[in-house]
Order: sequence, then structure tokens, then C-alpha cells
Amino acid sequence: MTKKRILPPDRMAECEAAHRLFLSKKNELKLSQKKIADAAGVTPAAVNLYFKGINPLNAQFAAVLSKMLGEPVEAFSKRLADEIKAMVSAPITKQPAANEPPKSSADIVQQMLAKHGKNLSSEARQRIADAVEETATEVKTGNVIPADFSGLRARPDEVLIPQYDVRAAMGHGQVPPEYNETIRNLIVREDVLREKGVSYTSLASLAVITGWGQSMEGTINDKDPVIVDRGVKEFVGDGIYVVTWHGLLYIKRMQVFDKDHFWLISDNEKHKDQKARIDDVTIHAKVLLIWNARKA
Repeated sequence: MTKKRILPPDRMAECEAAHRLFLSKKNELKLSQKKIADAAGVTPAAVNLYFKGINPLNAQFAAVLSKMLGEPVEAFSKRLADEIKAMVSAPITKQPAANEPPKSSADIVQQMLAKHGKNLSSEARQRIADAVEETATEVKTGNVIPADFSGLRARPDEVLIPQYDVRAAMGHGQVPPEYNETIRNLIVREDVLREKGVSYTSLASLAVITGWGQSMEGTINDKDPVIVDRGVKEFVGDGIYVVTWHGLLYIKRMQVFDKDHFWLISDNEKHKDQKARIDDVTIHAKVLLIWNARKA
């Protein structure tokens, strides 16, 4: 067990420089931490954690802050300025050589499995590769019947949210899956989310998973679908989060207990709250809405 890590001096200096710049310009520009939070797609509490040097600045937040302050990122972080320049100048795709034959979908999947499929068993990797090869062969021979999935598209005033085959325990914990499989899509009207006061980091970060167990009963019941924001990877204030603790996946209400610990709170009074070391908890998402239309 180790104590909560303090930001290294260079990262702390970036946070302090960004905070000083914000304070020097906020009156002139009529800025607030809430306005910056809204532009960055985070909560005001998350902005405060950056400015206080509790969480290190990242490229996404730095870019938003730079734009709103009208100052270059270099004014508070040369590191992030260099990182953003590198991202902007990086090629999006590799151009094939003139004599290089185009890669098939099977070739591309094989490369992806070799690079990112290390957590899969060799048998699972082979099954995926075989399925792609078989599908490619069927397409070439005309054995695939094209289907029209246009009916699954969300209209302009709707949000399409993927539901994943993931169970997050609200009791003793579930073993996290090696990979997530989309089982269906949920279409929600944007005005429903607005009426519930739901805000999120981005549409692409929204997902639906299933709660499992009784420890959050009364708020989230067993097998309730819950909408989560996967763009939230750190504690941004009291709320319900999807977390891994000691290798098990949970949905728990979280509060700060002290500088080294979180409270993992069960809304069901029959279940005990648990004190967890901050360094032992990994945050995967924040719960936004339980799909019985109760806001988290």
C-alpha cells in the first residue's frame, strides 16, 4: 500500500501557472470556472481539481483553457503545447507505398489483434480472425445479403447510446470482462436528458451498462440499465461511479473520506459502506441516469 501520490513539481507548476493566468484574466473576460467546465465538458469541481494541483492538466483541458483565455498553451505548459503540436502534425493514416498491395479487412484485424488483443486467449483471437476471413470470403463470392439498417439511426433531436454486455456489481463485485460487446443501441431524446439535468463530456462517451445486486437498491435496482459517461476517469465530486477496486467492478456512490481514502457508499442501508484507498480505486465512468428515468 502506498500513500496518495503528490503531483511532481513540474506538473504542479503547470496547474499553478494555469490558475494564476485564469485569475489574472477572469474579470476582464467575465470568466468563471463553470464557464470553463461547460466548454471542456467537465464539472466545475473537475476544473477546481486541475487548478488546485490535485489532478494534472491534460491536452484536452489545456486546449480549451487556452482558447477561452486567449493565451497560448505555452503560457502555462510547454509540455502540453509540444504534445498538442505533435498530435496536430501526426499523419492520420499511413499512405501505402506505390508497390504495396492494399490490406484486406482480415489483415487489418490480425494487426489489431496482435497489438491490442493481448488480454484475449489465443483461441479467442483465432475465432475473431477466422470470422473476419470467412465474412470477407462471403462478400467476395456474393453470399452476403446486404441489409438496410437505416431504421437504427437517431434523428437530429435524439441520441443513440450503445448498451454493452457489462455487469457492474452493486454488492460484492464482478470480475471485469476482458472486452466489451455491444448488444444493442438505446435511442434517447435529447430533451429527456435536458429535463433530467443530465450533462456529459461527449455523446461518444455515453454508454449503457447493467447494474447487478442489491447494495444500491432504492436508487439502482438489480438488473437496472444505467447510462454512464465514460469520459469521466477521475473523481469530480460526490456522485455514483463505475469503479474497479481490488480487481472487481462496482457501481457505488463515492465521497472523499480524507486525502488518502474514498467512501464507497451503498444506498441500501442493509449493506455496509466501505473505506477504500484512493490509489486502489480506478474510476471508469460516472453514472448519469438510471433507465427507470431516475437521475443519479
